Amino acid sequence: MKMESDFLIIKAEEDGVQVIGLTRGESTKFHHSEKLDQGEILVVQFTDHTSAIKIKGKATVQSRHGSIDSL
Repeated sequence: MKMESDFLIIKAEEDGVQVIGLTRGESTKFHHSEKLDQGEILVVQFTDHTSAIKIKGKATVQSRHGSIDSL
């Protein structure tokens, strides 16, 4: 299965923001995580293996649909 996906831009608004990728398939599992410090930016996208992205900490997420802040 080939997926074409837009990119998300995640900007940490504080130190220690965690970004966690979750798998596709019969059971959802963590497969990748990153820790960002304030001001760092991570560009991510959904793939054949990534079905969800979890963000823990204060961050701004931008996509073609707009921008949202996590708390």
